[in-house]
Amino acid sequence: MNRSVCILGAGNMGRALVGGLLRSGTRPEQLTVGEKSVAARETLARDFGVSASADNALAAAGAAVVVLAVKPQDAVATLAGLAELFARQRPLVVSVAAGVRIAALQSACGAGIGVVRAMPNRPALVGAGITGLYAAGEVSPADRASAERVLGSVGETVWVPSEEALDVVTALSGSGPAYFFLLAQLMAEAGERLGLEAPAARRLARATLYGSGLLAQAADCDLKRLRAEVTSAGGTTEAAVRVLEGADLRATVAQALAAAAQRSRELAAATAITATGARNS
Repeated sequence: MNRSVCILGAGNMGRALVGGLLRSGTRPEQLTVGEKSVAARETLARDFGVSASADNALAAAGAAVVVLAVKPQDAVATLAGLAELFARQRPLVVSVAAGVRIAALQSACGAGIGVVRAMPNRPALVGAGITGLYAAGEVSPADRASAERVLGSVGETVWVPSEEALDVVTALSGSGPAYFFLLAQLMAEAGERLGLEAPAARRLARATLYGSGLLAQAADCDLKRLRAEVTSAGGTTEAAVRVLEGADLRATVAQALAAAAQRSRELAAATAITATGARNS
């Protein structure tokens, strides 16, 4: 990526983006980080060789893309403190702060600043994430491409047509790793109860989760076909799948995602109230 990038916040996602951008060809001198923690700044310098500052304005000076990777409750105040700089510099702002709506982000940034919301997931920490992206209509195609390149450094990206759709992204892929981990955990526990030693059961479940993910990624995205290929008529898999279908797993999964999406909407609403207070204080 040729455009200079500033990442505000060096938590897990901020560090993941630093590492991903460097791996994808961004030079260390094209990256800056704003981070209050002395220890985190020292770690960034040691591990990645990038410049980090406790002063966000100093870190963001000259950046064409500013990535907001702070805690959601700090997002509006962080951007508001940079509004004067943004008015002169006109960067693209890409927010990975969960639940903070475009309206609040744009209000904090000031008029005319392009804002993209991004919802990555935890596998981004190992470069295997997927990020849902949304931008209002005024964001240019060039800025959309820049946002894709930044988040694409830690995995895949997919654009969604509305900001509300990011709540579904949160429920599906944002929270999704926990669902797969839970299933693998339950499979290991069941295997142990059926007579396997615990370390062997955990290893089998973990490797099955990993290998199945690789198969799904290498295929043509037809998950139904992949499942059918493992399910021989009258075989062991069919016996297990019949039990899962009998327990109405389909409805359970639908209810789980609906609950997660609703909670995402509730948290966004609460964040919007907090953001309004921060702007008016």
